Amino acid sequence: MLKVSDLQVNYGYIQALFDINLEVPEGNIIVLLGANGAGKSTTLRTISGLLRPRRGTVEFKGQSIGGVPPHKIVELGIAMAPEGRELFHNLTVRDNLVAGQYTRKNKAEKEEDWERVIRWFPILSERMAQVAGTLSGGEQQMLTIGRAFLTHPILLLLDEPSLGLSPLLVKNIFQAISEMNRETGLTILLAEQNVRMALSTAHYGYVLELGRRTIEGENRVLLENNEILRSYLGFS
Repeated sequence: MLKVSDLQVNYGYIQALFDINLEVPEGNIIVLLGANGAGKSTTLRTISGLLRPRRGTVEFKGQSIGGVPPHKIVELGIAMAPEGRELFHNLTVRDNLVAGQYTRKNKAEKEEDWERVIRWFPILSERMAQVAGTLSGGEQQMLTIGRAFLTHPILLLLDEPSLGLSPLLVKNIFQAISEMNRETGLTILLAEQNVRMALSTAHYGYVLELGRRTIEGENRVLLENNEILRSYLGFS
């Protein structure tokens, strides 16, 4: 579904990505692993159109999308729940969720997806009239993911969904991600530092280090390889 080839990205004169190659098959959960500054968020931001490649290609369903504006990327079926959440903080939870369905026409599909979001994140049903900026960090993350799902994407990009959350909330978030994929077949590309939780959820993983892809493999292979965990991901 998604293929990234020889991708190079700069921030001004500073090169952030060096010849990144990865593939995201349809129906899979793929995770980008690595420490802060490894290039995970830069990769997602480039796929979503927020950054332009300096070199290389990004193909989605056979179409080149490198440099395509973000709103056109969304129209193609790619949605992102960004790091930092970026909600409409002065609007209610309900209004934020409605914004995710703004361009959708099929009423039955909209209602079905709405019910799914409430089932995956039941706390949101209790917060519908609450202003989004007053939610806890975990509730804001659930709202961010729920709003992105309500755009009805083909590919969902999740940038650091566990960042700053308690272990219990992290478990709830990843359980929802797994159910999202299992129930709807949604393809998910996930950038994450919580290695064990991410690999327990994903089908396949890529490890990034200082803007370079260092290693890749099936989730169980990466989880069972202590040398990989120690060398690239900081596990003792």
